[in-house]
Amino acid sequence: MNKHVLAMAVAASSVALSGLAQAEVKVGFLGGFTGGIESLTPPIFDGAQLAVSQVNEQGGVLDGQEIVMPTGDTTCSDASAASNAADRMVNSEQVTAIVGALCTGATIAAANNAAIPGGVTMVSPASTAPAVSELDDNDLVFRTVPSDAFQGEMLATLLLDKGIEEVVVTYVNNDYGSGLAEAFTTAYEAGGGTVAESLAHEDNRADYRSELGTLSATGVPTLVVLAYADTSGQTVLRQAYESGMFTQYVGADGMVGDSLIEAIGADVLEGMIATRPGSPELPGTDIFRQAAQEAGIDPSAVFAAQAYDAAFLLALAIEQNGSAEREGLNEALRSVAMAPGEVILPGEWEKAVELIAAGTEIDYQGASGTHEFDENGDVPGVVVEMVVEDGTFTSKGYIEK
Repeated sequence: MNKHVLAMAVAASSVALSGLAQAEVKVGFLGGFTGGIESLTPPIFDGAQLAVSQVNEQGGVLDGQEIVMPTGDTTCSDASAASNAADRMVNSEQVTAIVGALCTGATIAAANNAAIPGGVTMVSPASTAPAVSELDDNDLVFRTVPSDAFQGEMLATLLLDKGIEEVVVTYVNNDYGSGLAEAFTTAYEAGGGTVAESLAHEDNRADYRSELGTLSATGVPTLVVLAYADTSGQTVLRQAYESGMFTQYVGADGMVGDSLIEAIGADVLEGMIATRPGSPELPGTDIFRQAAQEAGIDPSAVFAAQAYDAAFLLALAIEQNGSAEREGLNEALRSVAMAPGEVILPGEWEKAVELIAAGTEIDYQGASGTHEFDENGDVPGVVVEMVVEDGTFTSKGYIEK
């Protein structure tokens, strides 16, 4: 083969390869597949994957391109692991956008070290700490879950309504734990409650008996643990039970996993109270519930609905933006998520594509909320009371102010 023919062949193969590459649009997923929330992460990922599969089954994005979702493990608590995973997504995988991360510290590290410098829009379905609102992010970081400023307030309201007027608190020493503890303590004391002692603890330690000794010395029977079900939260509860120090346990969303009950014992945790962000009763809630069940996904798994919405919203934004480019995607996200516009419900991909093609504004109202983003990319939300009954976390409905 002479050089001219060879060059033409190489060029032709390059065109063919680039054509193949253009047939895919990458939306990355950053999650804690190992570490403090490893038992919570799979159904969250499944929620995002459900949205992607619906989009692909209904014709894909941008005239038939398929969305693919590469994953990265942040470990939840290791900022360098989160940064490395995000760097791979942004600079190696060349993703258009990211669903995630899940733990707040991971989202902040991923955003600051990779996504923001790379101009990549992130939508977290699970990072709840108030610190996310304060990122200098060029309007690139959004979340489909309300801030812990709200969850902390609702947890305080719940306990006071139950007549629990004195507690001790231990929280994991990171953005999530400290932000939630501060929000809870402020609201609880403003409502007339007393936090007799509040202690930070480091994640991934084998022994928390020293902190528990200080907390139990107050004589207060109610222990609030703001941590993770698969690491420190589990160890703290086990050692608290073994010492016989407390009679009532309380947690928040990071503790709401049946792996916690399996590890410690249903009889031990029977009656434990917790909170988690929930989904308001909207038309999209039932639609998602049915689609998730058909796909073999637990629709009530913590943050699964929020992950579905994050992925579906990003697909809509890509379609609205008219390309797989990163630039302009955040503005497109606000456009498809917020009123005014013709309402799009979960799964209504073909309808959305037709409306966008016609130049009609759309307003996605999802599985977990309406997602009217404020200037920080935050959403209003609802918080659900959970109680351990008969070996599982059981929803008791929304907490009212």
